[in-house]
Amino acid sequence: MEKKQFQAESTRLLEMMIHSIYTQKEIFLRELISNASDAIDKIYYKSLTDPQLVFDKENYFIKITIDKDARELTITDTGIGMTAEELETNLGVIAKSGSLAFKKEIEAKDGYNIIGQFGVGFYSAFMVADVVTVISKALGAETGYKWQSSGADGYTIEPYEKETVGTTIILKIKENTEEERYDEFLEEYRLRAIIKKYSDFIRYPIKMDVTTHKPKEGSDNEFEEAREEQVINSMVPIWRKNKSELKDEDYEQFYASKHYGFDKPLAHIHVSADGAVVYQAILYIPESIPFDYYSKEYEKGLELYANGVLIMNKCADLLPDYFSFVKGMVDSESLSLNISREMLQHDRQLKLIAKNIASKIKGQLQSMQKNEREKYEKFYQAFGRQLKYGVYSDFGTHKDTLQDLLMFYSSKEKKLVTLAEYVERMPEDQKYIYYATGESNERIEKLPQTELVADKGYEILYFTEDIDEFAIKMMRTYKEKEFRSVSSADLGIEADDQDKAADAENADNQELFSYMKSLLEGKVTSVKASKRLKSHPVCLSTEGDVTIEMEKVLNAMPNSQGVKAQKVLEINVNHNVFQSLKTAFAEDKEKVNLYTALLYNQALLIEGLPIEDPVEFTNDICKIMV
Repeated sequence: MEKKQFQAESTRLLEMMIHSIYTQKEIFLRELISNASDAIDKIYYKSLTDPQLVFDKENYFIKITIDKDARELTITDTGIGMTAEELETNLGVIAKSGSLAFKKEIEAKDGYNIIGQFGVGFYSAFMVADVVTVISKALGAETGYKWQSSGADGYTIEPYEKETVGTTIILKIKENTEEERYDEFLEEYRLRAIIKKYSDFIRYPIKMDVTTHKPKEGSDNEFEEAREEQVINSMVPIWRKNKSELKDEDYEQFYASKHYGFDKPLAHIHVSADGAVVYQAILYIPESIPFDYYSKEYEKGLELYANGVLIMNKCADLLPDYFSFVKGMVDSESLSLNISREMLQHDRQLKLIAKNIASKIKGQLQSMQKNEREKYEKFYQAFGRQLKYGVYSDFGTHKDTLQDLLMFYSSKEKKLVTLAEYVERMPEDQKYIYYATGESNERIEKLPQTELVADKGYEILYFTEDIDEFAIKMMRTYKEKEFRSVSSADLGIEADDQDKAADAENADNQELFSYMKSLLEGKVTSVKASKRLKSHPVCLSTEGDVTIEMEKVLNAMPNSQGVKAQKVLEINVNHNVFQSLKTAFAEDKEKVNLYTALLYNQALLIEGLPIEDPVEFTNDICKIMV
């Protein structure tokens, strides 16, 4: 028998397909099952135009058979089959797609769409097989044909007696090597897992003889092994069902079955889009944060299906980083895929789907925030940080998208509030949205810097996460209201009698404050009488864009550049400590030195900053005591 050479392609090209295009060898089974599904679809389409051909879905299936002794894996379908010419055309020319040509000929109807768009999927079989045999009988043909190849050296085609219409592919599985274990493709449990992973939603039953255990005849507690044919795949995916047919329990069961998480999802989004791009999606808002969420190991993305066939486990392009916590899947007929089905071309359809999905997620979160506040707060405790990172990243590009989803603890409400809720409550004379930073709400409550703002009756937002102030600095304003730290040099509060008194004290005690500044050279930019302190003797405020909290965060990072905030030491001139300072400055400069060091270190401790010399600090305290 004459061996024919593959047309138009070289040995090198076939080797590249086998070793480079596909990243996982298990993909071969997905490709062959998809081809089998296409073959059955073709009979369905023929039946639409041929009144003599009746399509009864019950008669069409795909069968997987294992023969360990012969090292053979067989995939059989009851599809349309191929003639000798079609075997030559479709299998003899690498990258020739019979499915794609057929798809162009016949318009898809009734939701049946040809999966195959690629001509090389069949050749993935050579990744796991030394010899590939295809026995096929075309619909309406008198005889069948056998196509056989052991790889790039060519193939043979000969007549073959086959009783039924359809195609049988027999793979002679390779022997194990030191690097690869090919036996796994002859293991029942492994094949079941591959089918469930990639082809669970193929619309025709995928059958396989499986090992089961049944009670032994005449015994109540003994079991014996038996073989029975089972359908492995689910066939009808949940996302193609009407939403009215589904309950919350159905979505939760799907979430668990796909191993999206061990928690129970807070919400789900079921999308069926038929506009510029056709796709279905089921998205989940998780309840709990994954243990590796903020690590390099965490991989964002949604499962991506093309006509029910899994193409990618994690398609990162479908989710923006700020919504990377979302789990779920997308199934589309509109995507342009490359030859291996594994990598997406970055086309307009993909971008449209991603844009629509981001909009749906935001809409769901806003709805939850408005109508299910307790549930939203639970979500926000887990993933609010990620939303803030989204505001900060990319130079604030996404701030308009995310700002209404943000929440912060309120000094007045004693709970989380949105920025919109804060602005709605602002008195007419309040210029800024005030915030304070600290390690916890309890510590912020005690900050001296909050006294003046709180005394005016203004609400203060508490920032307790390291990202908070960076995100707000990137936003700058919300509804034309600027953010302002309670530690800022200018609080934007109208001058009152206390302010005038502070200005007078600054003028009267300029020599004292200048002397204290000289003692703290390089540590503070100035020392002055405070306009914000009521009961506390001292605090630090800042000038410029870098705040004390930002200094702490930046200096905690690797390779920090020693960023410093421009600190101002503020003294409460109405406190008894100030009177002691004035007396000491007039009578005992050594005491001024001691008091200045103590007050500065006290201010550092209030801010949660380390003091430079703890031993000296404790010695100074002892000097006061004696």
